[in-house]
Amino acid sequence: MRKSVLAVAGSAVVMGSLAGCSMARHSEEDRAQWRARIVEKVADRLDLDATQRDKLEALAQKLQAQRMAVRAAGGSGEPRAQVEALLAGARFDQAAAQRLVDEKTQAVRVGSTEVIAATAAFYDSLNPAQQQKVREFIERRGHGRWSRHG
Repeated sequence: MRKSVLAVAGSAVVMGSLAGCSMARHSEEDRAQWRARIVEKVADRLDLDATQRDKLEALAQKLQAQRMAVRAAGGSGEPRAQVEALLAGARFDQAAAQRLVDEKTQAVRVGSTEVIAATAAFYDSLNPAQQQKVREFIERRGHGRWSRHG
């Protein structure tokens, strides 16, 4: 159970790092370059071997695909435009909001198995010292980022 939680948490960290990869204003080439820089930075910090680096790259690709799928869910248009459409009338469109949430949730469900598997493959390939570095990074990010808001 602990490994699963850490794997998902690690996935969240990488996903956050890759958030810039899937911004609609950037080209596919820009997103690939950003992803490569993040993978390189993580690989250097964890001193990954070639196999581990390949698994990290696979995870990064799965996360980017998942983020793009969630972003695309709910119809065409930017997420901001989707929210603005909910607020366009005199009353908040609750039915449309629920459809949007359902579609985005379904996109997460569809891709989550692959993301979890890629996260597990990467995390499980790490040696204990590398896993400890991941845990420490998550702990530092958690305390610095979330404790101020809670």
